[in-house]
This record gives sequence, C-alpha cells and structure tokens, in this order.
Amino acid sequence: MPSPTLQDNPTPGLLQPGRNCWRLEHADRFKLLIDAADYFSALRRALVKARHSVYILGWDLDSRTVLVPQGSDDGLPEQLGDLLHALVERQPALHIRVLNWDYAMLYALEREWMMARKPGRPRNKRLHFRTDARHPVGASHHQKIVVIDDQLAFVGGLDLTRCRWDTPEHAPDNPLRHDPDDKPYAPFHDVQAMVDGDVARALGDLARRRWTLAGYAERAEGRSPRLEPSQASASELWPDGFEPDLRDLRIGISRTEPAYEDRPGVFEVRELYLDAIAAARQHLFFENQYFTSNVLAEAIGARLRETDGPEVAVISPQTQSGWLEQATMGALRARIHHRLKNALEGQQPPAEARYQMYCPHLPGLEESCCLNVHSKVFAMDDRLFSVGSANMSNRSMGFDTECNLTVEVQGDAQRQREIAEAIALMRNRLLAEHLGVSPAAVQQAMDQQAGLHAAIEQLRQPEQRELRPMDPRLIPELDALTQDNAVFDPERPVSPDEIVDAYVPRSARKPVPRRMIGLGMLAVALVVFALAWRFTPLRDWINLSSLIALARSVDKMPFTPAIVIAAFVVAGMLMVPITVLIAVAGVVFGPVNGGLYATAGVGLSALLGFGLGHWLGHDALRDMLGPRINNLSRRFAQRGIAAMAVVRLLPIAPFTVVNVVAGASHLGLRDYLLGTLIGMVPGIVLTVVFSHNLAEAIRHPSLQTVLVLAGVTAALMLTAFGLQKLLKPRDKKTKPGKPSRNAMGKTTGAVTTTDQPVRRDDPLPRVQADHPIEARQA
Repeated sequence: MPSPTLQDNPTPGLLQPGRNCWRLEHADRFKLLIDAADYFSALRRALVKARHSVYILGWDLDSRTVLVPQGSDDGLPEQLGDLLHALVERQPALHIRVLNWDYAMLYALEREWMMARKPGRPRNKRLHFRTDARHPVGASHHQKIVVIDDQLAFVGGLDLTRCRWDTPEHAPDNPLRHDPDDKPYAPFHDVQAMVDGDVARALGDLARRRWTLAGYAERAEGRSPRLEPSQASASELWPDGFEPDLRDLRIGISRTEPAYEDRPGVFEVRELYLDAIAAARQHLFFENQYFTSNVLAEAIGARLRETDGPEVAVISPQTQSGWLEQATMGALRARIHHRLKNALEGQQPPAEARYQMYCPHLPGLEESCCLNVHSKVFAMDDRLFSVGSANMSNRSMGFDTECNLTVEVQGDAQRQREIAEAIALMRNRLLAEHLGVSPAAVQQAMDQQAGLHAAIEQLRQPEQRELRPMDPRLIPELDALTQDNAVFDPERPVSPDEIVDAYVPRSARKPVPRRMIGLGMLAVALVVFALAWRFTPLRDWINLSSLIALARSVDKMPFTPAIVIAAFVVAGMLMVPITVLIAVAGVVFGPVNGGLYATAGVGLSALLGFGLGHWLGHDALRDMLGPRINNLSRRFAQRGIAAMAVVRLLPIAPFTVVNVVAGASHLGLRDYLLGTLIGMVPGIVLTVVFSHNLAEAIRHPSLQTVLVLAGVTAALMLTAFGLQKLLKPRDKKTKPGKPSRNAMGKTTGAVTTTDQPVRRDDPLPRVQADHPIEARQA
C-alpha cells in the first residue's frame, strides 16, 4: 500500500516541462507491456487498424521479425516487412515511415543488410525505409517509438528486431524463441509502454520532428499532417485484451538529444533521473541494461550517505551481451558498483546495506547464459514510474537520442492513492516476474518487511527463479583499459584527437601524410598490375587491338546492332571504361554506325544503371560506396539536367557510378536522360570520328586523312579548353544581404532554421525563407 506520508502530505509534482520533460500531456489510457510477446502482439493488432500514418523509430529494425511467432489470425503476412507492405497496399491513404539508426560498421554482422531492397519484396511509394545519420560521430539514434494515426503510441526499450521476442516465463527451451536464421537465443526481458490521447499526438510531433531532423522533410513522399482527434479514434486502435493500468492522467515526455550542428543539446532524461533520486524518500527501484553513468552514481551515492536516505535496488543482467560489451560496459558497471560500495563502507547506519545490485536467475539455463535484462525502467517510492529507451549510461544522459514516458501521482488525495497503487503494482509485477511469485506476494512482503531489500530476501527461492545479489567482478586490466568512460560510454562527442591522446603514447604518434599513403597504395597496385601483365594472359585480353578484333568478328554476325548494344550494357555494368568502347565502335563500324551503336548502347546502359540505383535507394548505396556520394547526389537533385550534363562531360566519377548514384538521388528520369544525351552525344561524336580517322590515317595515309585527323584533334582540344574555362570555379562571393543565384540562374532566398525550443503549439522547427516555395522545400 502507498505510504501514509504520500497520502497525507502530497508534494508538488516532480515533472516540470522545460526542465525534466519536454511536454506534460494528457493520456486517456496507459498500459505497461512487460516482455516482447505482449508488446509485439498489441502492436500487430494496432497496426492492422492504421488508416493514415505510422511512424516507427528505432535503434535497430529487422524486416524478417515475426511479431507473433505462434501465428496471427488476421490473414496478413507474418514477417514485419511483408506486413507493412500489405498494410499500405490495403489502405490507399496510409503512409508508413520507418526511421532506423544508420548504424556503425561494428554492428554490421548483427544487422539486416539492404532491408528496404530485399530481392522479391514488392515496393510501395507509401512505405518509406530511411536511416538516421544526423548526429555526432559515435552517437546513435536510440529512441524506440511507434505512433499510429497520432492516436496510439508505444515507447520503451524494445526494437522491432531479431532476438527480442519472449514471454514473462522466459522458459529456457521455448521453441518459439529463435532468430530469422532459425537459431535459438537466450531469454530476453524488456518493457514497453502503450498510451493514447494527447500524449500520443505529442509523440507524433516528436516522430515528425525526428524525421525532419534526419533530413527527409524535403522528399516528395506524401505528407502525414498532425491528425485531429476527429480524424482517428483511439478507442478503435487500442488492442482488445489489454486492460489499461491507468486512465485519465498526465504523462511526461522526456528526451535526450546531443548538441549537433546548430542545435543545442536536450538533457531532460538526465534531469528527470537526478530529480527523482533527490526526491526519493523510501526506495529507488532501477531495472536497466547498464549502470555506467558517473553523474547518476554520484547522485545515488550522495543519497545513500544520508542518515535517512532511500534504499536503492538495481536489477541488471549478470553479464553484458557479447565479449565486447562485457569488456567495456561490463567493466564500467563493475567500476561504478565498487566505487559505490567502497564509498559507503563505514557509514552509520550501514549505508551499504541500503544499496544492492541483483541479477535474475533462471533455473535450467547453462552457466554461461542468463536472462538478458534489456529494460530501461525506474520507480521512485510509489510516487513516480518511468519507462523508455534511456539506459543508466553516460551515452543515454547526453550523447544518444532517447525518449522516456513518466507517470507520477497527481490530483486530489483519492486520485493520488489510485495512481500510487498502480505504480506500486507495476513495480511489483516486474519484481514478481523475476522472483517467480505473484505481484500480491511482493506487496505483502514489502508491507511485512517495511523495506525493498528485506522483501526481496524474504521471497528468494534458492535454485529456483530468484533475484540473486550480484557483485560484478572488477578486472584490473579492463579497469585500466576503459579510462573514465571517455570513449566507450561518452557523455558528449569525442574527437579523434581525444581518442589518440587517451590510447596512443606520444612517442608512437608519427604523422603519416595522406598523399604518402595514397602513393604507397598506388605503387602496390601498379606492381600487382605489372606482374599480372607479365605472367598472365591479361595483356592479350585487354588491349585496343584485341577489342577491335573482337568487334570485327561481331560485325560479320547477324543482329550486329543488338549484339554491340548488349556489349555496351554488359561492359557498363562491369565498369569497363566507356570511352574505350566508343573508340572501338568508331574504328570498326565507322563514324555513322559506330556513333549510333555507341549512343544506343550508352543510353541503355545508363538507363539500367539508373534503375539499379533507384531500386537500391540512397541509404543502401551510401552503405556500399560511402558518404561521399552525398555531394554528387545533392548536385543531381538541385541542378537537374545541367548537373547531369556537366558530370557526363567531365570525368568526375566513373560512368557506372554516376548512373547508379543518379538513380538513387531525387533526379527525375526525364532530366537524367536529357542530361545524359546532352553531355554524352558530343563526346561520342568526337570520339568515334577521331578514332575512325586515326585508324584511316594509319591504314591509308594521305594528306586528306591527316588533315581530317588534325581537324578532329583540334576540335577535341578546343572542346576540352572551353569546358575548362566554362566550369572553372569563380572567386566571386555573394554580398551580404543580397540573394544568390544558382546554376540555373534563379534567385534563391536565404533559408535558416530557428534555435528556439519547440513549444506545444509549434511541434516542428519553424523554417524562415524569402520565398514560399523555398520554405516548403526546407
């Protein structure tokens, strides 16, 4: 039962918008979903009712995930990616936007590649898969949010990905717990919250803002405006069979956003934790994947040293996931734990007795396995309960993007008692799951023992399902390696210089110019090529005479034009230099036929490359070719025909690369083909004429052939010189206060974004522009 102090002397609310939460919004209903079996089932039932919009934000997403492995009864595909496609096919007004972290290569072997471009999977323009890379180096997009029609939302620690589904029983041999490759995985525990009402609409604003900040607001992908209550009914979306824990209350939305570019940092989650730790009277209950935050450890230590400070219980996995996490985050957790223990020794009354870390024990598991506690939950007394994506780590306090929902007591005394009982029940449900007892038994033990640790000790069942006190081992070598959390769990962006300062001795720091590295690589490549030329048939295969001989044999075959054009297509896809092929066409087939064959072949090859790039998409292409394609893609999108023509005229990038990047950009097919023809045809004509006349001058030397060759050569040189003068960068700078002109000669206004905080009535960052069209595009 709630404490008498809470009932008789209610205190002002802890949640304060602008300090420890972004918004304080009304919720019609709130439900705590413990473990992914409940969450995934509720989510699927809600998704099939979506009518207008779905936003899915996550750290990881796997389209092969089966939300209901025991089988669903809605007649729709089981795998997540196929399900989302079926939903947009069924609902013509529905847009689904998936924003996934543009993960570091460290996680490449654990992630699904080319999720949006799976072979055999149909595509729909209203199903958008995107990645979020708009954050500092080393940071991640860590929010786990789903918003449906702005009426129903899910927030917590669960991503829609592999190795997450499990039931509260966490049976060691559950046959349904296997990954997309049909491999079993260890029991997994996590928590998600489900809400509807105004708080869901506010989370819709957050999702749209995150989508915009990730750089996708300009895409012509259809709008999903903020829906009014009359446009969608939350009662229709709320899944059957999920009775809410609370109704009709205000819920706080807290965020972490790192400072990036011109945006200031947001640290509401950190302030929420610190305020709750400072306000606790009886106990602080934490269930979290990590415990590595220096600032939280210091705040907890300060409360424990108080004579009447609260009890603190931390439930965490026995070992971290994988050797790398165990050697880094596991070592940092052990350090924090032992610092707390050592600082509390000798305190009177014994403060160390008020702090304990626990790990859930499951009978039947191998010694090397444990329940993977992945949740991010905390409760303060019976007065506040928070669930979200934020770990008790430095990263979650200031470096990664996070989102938490928080419930606290509110209203008159009777209402406070109702909410306090619900908060106590949610905490007790979590404890009961780990202890193998009922929530009522947990509450009874807490009433009898008048303490959190004493209640846990009373309910422990050795060798059965229980919470075991844990004392993480601090290995000196790992403690020395993980220096002050600076790299593995940073509180802010870490520069490469700081990493070097921390881990590389000054005596070992020798500057290596990039040009020297490049020259060394070039030298190695030349040596390898020379050896291959000397000791393999390579020199017989790739030379102008062999290509000409091959082309002459083709000239005698039927369907010569089709064969030559097909050769251009195949060679283009294999990245064979297109200029060599055009020259061969001029030598063998003459300037007329050779020019026509080359133009048709180049055009078809360019078209197929464009289609490949469009199918792959920008994000997948960036993963393969690197972020440098962004500049080329941006030029295509902004300059259209002009940019394509210039790229074709100049050797900015290989022919095939240009084709694929253009397809992945926002350049239209018409502009692409026109720009390609404008840029390629003059070069094709000059190349076939030059190569044909060069061959004629060699075969039949005469004054006429030499003069023609000289004229063609002069034309080539003048063209190159003219292009160099035309495209040479200008040193002129736009004067302040005056509009600039783009490459198409159109005046553009200066577009700026404001740094003002987002208000309730202004859910998206405002854009100011001199022209309405520019503003809409921004």
